[in-house]
Amino acid sequence: MEQVQGVLVSPTAEVPVIAGELVTAIRELAGRGWGAKAIARTLGVARNTVRRYWRGAVAGVQMRPRARRLGSEACATAQTLFTSTAEGNAVVVQQLLAAQGHQASVRTVQRVVAPVRQAQRAADVATVRVETAPGAQMQVDFGEKRVEIAGHAITVFLLVVAVLSYSRRVFVQAFLRERQDDWREGIAAAFRHFGGVVLTVLGDNARALVVGRDRATGTVWFHPAYLTFCRDWDVQPRACAPYRARTKGKVESGVKYVKRNALAGRTFPSFAALDAHLAAWMPEADTRVHGTTHERPIDRFRRAEQAALRPLPVHPVPPRQQRHRRRVAHDAFVDVETVRYSVPYQLVRDHVEVAVAEDQVRIFHGATLVATHPRVREPFAQVVDPAHRAGLWRPAATGPAPDTVPLITLGRSLDAYAAVVEADR
Repeated sequence: MEQVQGVLVSPTAEVPVIAGELVTAIRELAGRGWGAKAIARTLGVARNTVRRYWRGAVAGVQMRPRARRLGSEACATAQTLFTSTAEGNAVVVQQLLAAQGHQASVRTVQRVVAPVRQAQRAADVATVRVETAPGAQMQVDFGEKRVEIAGHAITVFLLVVAVLSYSRRVFVQAFLRERQDDWREGIAAAFRHFGGVVLTVLGDNARALVVGRDRATGTVWFHPAYLTFCRDWDVQPRACAPYRARTKGKVESGVKYVKRNALAGRTFPSFAALDAHLAAWMPEADTRVHGTTHERPIDRFRRAEQAALRPLPVHPVPPRQQRHRRRVAHDAFVDVETVRYSVPYQLVRDHVEVAVAEDQVRIFHGATLVATHPRVREPFAQVVDPAHRAGLWRPAATGPAPDTVPLITLGRSLDAYAAVVEADR
């Protein structure tokens, strides 16, 4: 309720605005051809007021529009529709309410469902921090970042491994790809770096690790090669919930930390220099005071987690080679991870199989081994075996310089031509 001139009126009642004499003056001046601006200046009112009464507003009163609100029953219906049939869409809720006879604007519906929307958002982001026992779990993930290497902007894939959750020690290794073998190679390198093996490895839902999932039962089907790797190291694989990356939030924070601390604003002359930089950076990361534990990761690791890790396998784990099928280019090279390896030129335009081990690359044509190279990790490098070019070019001429070569070696001698001349005489 509002009080106007000592009288309580309803918000929908007529409220006096200006005197009728002033409205009469506005219309009289307008009838003489005066403009709205001149009338407003002469009478001391706003131009919009002049225009409103000029267009036929009721003299002395103004009608306020009735507030458009939904009743309590309609509000409850709107919130129920928002969380069910409308699937969180206020526009759809407004349409469904209209079909039931409840007239309201979309903005009104948005105000009604705002508390429900806020509660849903809070539930989505709310997280319970899970702390595991020392040596019980390690989280793994890949991150990528553009890094300048030897003057070229290269997309580097970073495998970041953090021991959950006790020590927060970080391991990082750079790759040029994110394939199954890169995941396995990085996890194995992490075990060797930490000097032991954890019970479980919590990873992402990358296709290199997970081939399927049943959300109703929570069943996860891991890639057979990844399962074989886990059996070799005697660890239990785990996968985080779909679209819930924060279930492995410690390694997610680790990826950000590496990008923003280890690599931010840095350039490297070679890929080997990048590896050396990361190897020198990891001990620095271990000695920082962690924001959650308020301790240095290396101190927590030595105090409780180092002894909790299981020992590395006594016998070396058999290496699992990458195998790629490639077609030999016109210049007798095959490309693997941006690195080009030479093959015998007779195989140009033919297909070969490339077996990539940890330190060696072997190339097969059918069952025949045709090339063996050391594995190179420098982007866009070329590895050439000169024997693969044998017979492709003519051998270079040897001997004295052309200006010192006797004419006799280039054809007949002058004596032979002189004999012919004497015979003609």
